[in-house]
Amino acid sequence: MSPTPPSSSRASTGFHLLVLPALVMFLAFAFIPMIGVLVLSFTSWDGISAISFTGLTSWLGVLSDPGLYHSLVLTFAVMICSWLVQTPISLLLGTFVAGRQRYRAVLAVLYFLPLLMSSAAVAIAFKSLLDPYFGIGAGLHLEILSQDWLGDPRLAFGVVIFVIAWQFVPFHTLIYQGGVRQIPGQLYEAAQIDGAGRIRQFFSITVPQLKYTIITSSTLMLVGSLTYFDLIFVLTQGGPGNATRILALDMYIRGFQANQMGAASVIGVFLVALGLVLTLGIQRLGGRDRAASQMEGM
Repeated sequence: MSPTPPSSSRASTGFHLLVLPALVMFLAFAFIPMIGVLVLSFTSWDGISAISFTGLTSWLGVLSDPGLYHSLVLTFAVMICSWLVQTPISLLLGTFVAGRQRYRAVLAVLYFLPLLMSSAAVAIAFKSLLDPYFGIGAGLHLEILSQDWLGDPRLAFGVVIFVIAWQFVPFHTLIYQGGVRQIPGQLYEAAQIDGAGRIRQFFSITVPQLKYTIITSSTLMLVGSLTYFDLIFVLTQGGPGNATRILALDMYIRGFQANQMGAASVIGVFLVALGLVLTLGIQRLGGRDRAASQMEGM
């Protein structure tokens, strides 16, 4: 067997040096804290006194609490509703702003503005606008906008979905815009010659070609739904009652308000496991041959 050429060895060494900083950051800020949370899930620590290991006590306490399953159902409800609202809007806007007209570039910038604001700032703004006594409804004297949006459990959930979509649709629009611009123009030219209209081109060419873009966007959207803590905390604090108390918020309330760090760590481990399952499941649905999307619609 011939020895490895020096140039190949140097390239391999350079590659490992480039990967090393990212690996160190992952170990320091992701893997080690994750191990720490796993260890804390087997304790009954209150965040102040000495840590005492209690085995499966925290796990059994959390798993036997009906509030966990209520939060789990709400988390999935937010996840599904967010996907159903954001995906079609993002796909249509991304296709629209992918055009080469100058005014579309201006609109793309305007669409992207909500993403530049922090979730806390967005929540504070909407909380003020939706106030039944001092908000936009009272200011415009419109009774339909003067409802107790955040005090009614049925309305509060819808408001949360709307605000989430308002902030994060621009991000997914940007993803779809990039995906549409990678579609070969020859496909649309051939479709026009065959007499296909824009709607037919959209469903027969654009959507199939964006298969893996949709999978990527959906992965980010669904897994990101597990972390909607800051926006919901500022907007509703999980209320009214427990109407918007998703798992991430439940973890915070148990850990930093009830001083049950062990129980909060159990939910943290549960969120990590749920995120991994969702990611692997979505990627598996898309298949393995990512290059095949270039043949879709042809």
